[in-house]
Amino acid sequence: MNSEPRIPYATHLDVKFPALEVVDVPQLVDACTDRWYNQTLCQVNGSVARLGVLQGEYHWHQHRDEDEFFFVLEGKFIVDLRERSVELSRWQGFVVPKGVVHRTRAPERAVVLMVETAAIVPTGD
Repeated sequence: MNSEPRIPYATHLDVKFPALEVVDVPQLVDACTDRWYNQTLCQVNGSVARLGVLQGEYHWHQHRDEDEFFFVLEGKFIVDLRERSVELSRWQGFVVPKGVVHRTRAPERAVVLMVETAAIVPTGD
């Protein structure tokens, strides 16, 4: 029996749009039926841009070696840190430095752009 909890996230690490192709975010958002969807859009040097279409709560985690940038395109998005919560609205962004324990929440459906290294494991270390 597997003691690990099932993580109900649709995480797609494949690069959806290679170089020299148009990145069509509205198409992906409109087609999304998952409550917590994460899709790698493109790769730029050693980093990736990922799209999150999110509603609900992610688990507490950290990335020991990588920073993580969140930028809200639609909705409200909350980054919980151990000592405080940061609420982001449309057109606002926030960097979680490497090693900082955090979780993210979207009380209602939110669309978020994330920028991080291609090596990062979205669910944490």
